[in-house]
Amino acid sequence: MAGLHHMTRSTYPIQRSWAVSLVIVLRVAGCASVAKVTNLGEESCRASFTHQLSSILTHEGEKPETADALADKTVYTLSTYDLGPRSFAIAALSGTDYRFFVDRKGADCVLTLFGRQKGFFSYTNNLAYIATEMLPDCTCAD
Repeated sequence: MAGLHHMTRSTYPIQRSWAVSLVIVLRVAGCASVAKVTNLGEESCRASFTHQLSSILTHEGEKPETADALADKTVYTLSTYDLGPRSFAIAALSGTDYRFFVDRKGADCVLTLFGRQKGFFSYTNNLAYIATEMLPDCTCAD
């Protein structure tokens, strides 16, 4: 029993360090500026958003036809329902969940992939991000 007590005691600083790191990551994530695309109803913006989203998904390993279908469905949902400026997730048939947000950089809108999860494996990058694509012809608001 003394050995078990010693082991629990030695892992506590690691758990505390992990909790502090998580708080820092959450605070950094909270600093990201999330915007809403305001003109998804316009064909040029819709086409741009769909193309760039499909491009990111294909680059992440989704089949092109699957990426196109996911992008179409996502753009339809975002343009039909007013979800406001917030991140959104896409669940692919491959078993991977992707987390995105749109950011406003000056007059430009930027689509950003910041997280993905497949099974128990999750990867999030709130500092450099996983992928970003400009959204030509789209306008954004905070």
